[in-house]
Amino acid sequence: MASNGEPIVRLRGVGKSYANISALRGVDLAVREGEVTCILGDNGAGKSTLISIIAGLHPHDAGEYLVDGVPRRFSSPREALDLGIAAVYQTLALVPLLPVWRNFFLGSEIVKGRGPLRRLDREKMWAETRDELHRMGIDLENLEQPVGTLSGGQRQVVAIARAIHFGARVLILDEPTAALGVAQSGLVLRYVSQAARSQGIGVIFITHNPHHAYLVGDHFIVLSRGEVALDSPRSDLTLESLMFQMAGGKGLSALEHELQGGRDAQRA
Repeated sequence: MASNGEPIVRLRGVGKSYANISALRGVDLAVREGEVTCILGDNGAGKSTLISIIAGLHPHDAGEYLVDGVPRRFSSPREALDLGIAAVYQTLALVPLLPVWRNFFLGSEIVKGRGPLRRLDREKMWAETRDELHRMGIDLENLEQPVGTLSGGQRQVVAIARAIHFGARVLILDEPTAALGVAQSGLVLRYVSQAARSQGIGVIFITHNPHHAYLVGDHFIVLSRGEVALDSPRSDLTLESLMFQMAGGKGLSALEHELQGGRDAQRA
């Protein structure tokens, strides 16, 4: 078990290639208890490949992947989940027509009785769903309502609470605010922060939105074309510098200089 600020998950020089295409190169990453690590980048930057490796969907080709200091090479998400590394994707793996409490225990149902009398323990699952949501500060009036009738933000926080209830120590959130409005994004960001600070979860927050990242993040990594373009703690970073890196960093400065030179030449 990670303790004393040591990372739960650490990547050292991790790389991944598909045929002759290098998707990731030399990525370092540390995820600690009670911290939110934000991974940012445009489409094609390597974010999806990175979270696929961390979540156990695909093995890495180069470098080291350590959990609690022990090198690992996962062959399935179940192996990662058994060590407390859980991913909540944009699709959420919820069944819209089932009630909230059934979705909370989907695939992990509690049963009672034996043989032909074996049945779902509805009362226990309902109570545990209520207690876990309340513990996370999530107030839903009716756990019997179909989960599809909840707002996008509410569905996200239900999925987050479910992952924590079933033992997540590292929670990977894949663009959780991408399709949400301002109010619903705020709801999700509040619970992302609470999961880290109050529950002691190590959160990996994948996003292309620097404003959302800066609201909750403790550490920031910007990927560009499969490589780390920025690796910085919050104390060394402003929102403006994070936005600058997201916009292209040095490449953007070079373009600005080139365009300014063209304007100056036209004036001459």
